[in-house]
Amino acid sequence: MRELKIGERIPIEAGGEAVVSRELGRGGQGIVYLVRYNGREYALKWYFISRIKNPEAFRNNLRKNIEDGAPEGGKQFIWPLFLTETKKNGAFGYLMRLAPSGYESFTDIYNGYRWEKPRVKGQPARKIKVKFASLDVMLTAAINIVKAFRALHLAGKSYQDLNDGGFFIDTKTGDVLVCDCDNVAADGDNFGIGGMPGFMAPEVVRGIAKPDVLTDRYSLAVVLFKLFFRGDPLEGSKVLQCVVMTEENDLIHYGKDPVFIYDPSNASNRPVNGVHDNVIKLWKIYPDFIREAFTLSFTYGIQEPNARIIEKSWIQMLIQLKLDIIHCSCGKTAFSSSFEKTGEHTLRCRNCGSTIYTMGVKDYELPLNLGAKLYKCLTTKNSDDFESVTGMVIENRLKKGLFGIKNMSDDVWKAKFPDNSIREVAPGKGVPIWTGLEIDFGDNLIAKILL
Repeated sequence: MRELKIGERIPIEAGGEAVVSRELGRGGQGIVYLVRYNGREYALKWYFISRIKNPEAFRNNLRKNIEDGAPEGGKQFIWPLFLTETKKNGAFGYLMRLAPSGYESFTDIYNGYRWEKPRVKGQPARKIKVKFASLDVMLTAAINIVKAFRALHLAGKSYQDLNDGGFFIDTKTGDVLVCDCDNVAADGDNFGIGGMPGFMAPEVVRGIAKPDVLTDRYSLAVVLFKLFFRGDPLEGSKVLQCVVMTEENDLIHYGKDPVFIYDPSNASNRPVNGVHDNVIKLWKIYPDFIREAFTLSFTYGIQEPNARIIEKSWIQMLIQLKLDIIHCSCGKTAFSSSFEKTGEHTLRCRNCGSTIYTMGVKDYELPLNLGAKLYKCLTTKNSDDFESVTGMVIENRLKKGLFGIKNMSDDVWKAKFPDNSIREVAPGKGVPIWTGLEIDFGDNLIAKILL
């Protein structure tokens, strides 16, 4: 493939020409350029045409995706927008929007740093730390990743090449951008893409299946595991015995004989101290229900694709995990499992001794520590909006040590007190955290204080 020149004009199928400004980066499939088209800047991905198995079918699939548009919630996808004309040698590309500034690559987040080019020639590159602003933000990012793939799968498409290079994340907010969407195809179709080692489902590694929604779900579990535990779910002592990971070894450890590092019935591939310290440390921190979800994903889910966790279930678990975070007034931040349990629904901080009560609503249990937030997914039926705050645990301004829940929604709640009296809780007003008190958020959606 001939590389494009600065200033070169590339005809666009929809009309007009894109003018090449500079190279942005390159990968296995091609080169990405900054171009200007119809008065706006875009990214142009220009393919190494010899590396595409069936260029005509690949191009037609791109055109179909452009016509269909991005799935619902499409702002999360850097989706193909315009195809270029095909050159005489068969080369072509497509235009997509540019990723906004402020986003970090998943790879850099996983590594914990990125290299910044020197501003002055001759100076060394700088190693910049990359991490989430908080545990809450990391879980927001995880939920956004899953929501993006739920939207894609509901649209009847699969991503087929899910890996750590496919995401950009705002580490301050948890917003997610899914890139490399040119490999997306209708579920059941495939144009030669298998995926990246370590992320591919074992049946794809073995060559007995092509990528689809079920293999996407395996890869999604790998992405979430790497995000939470900073390690590979299948890389333990057994894999480390291979000095070099050849294609043959990849086939054995990720295809024919994959073993989860925490498989409860097979200890042959446990993480190794001094090598997998992140996984060893973080695995102990997460609640049982999350560890069980990953254990299912990488044991039974390896062998049985239909047993893999669906996106809706991941979202429910991740919302519960986000709600499970306690920010104690003493400064300790941890999952509720790190706090002492003093009753069926009561916790105590091991640092300061503060008592923390809980509230049950829908299928969730929410610790009611000072500053804890209620989200629309808790107070509205059929909602998975985990970002819009509808309530918050506050301290009474006049009576220190008396806590309550402030209504921050636009709806009037109804509170049922222990004496069975019912009072309205208007927006901006609050209700005390009392034993047995119930809150009706509307549509007979009732929460109960659990003491």
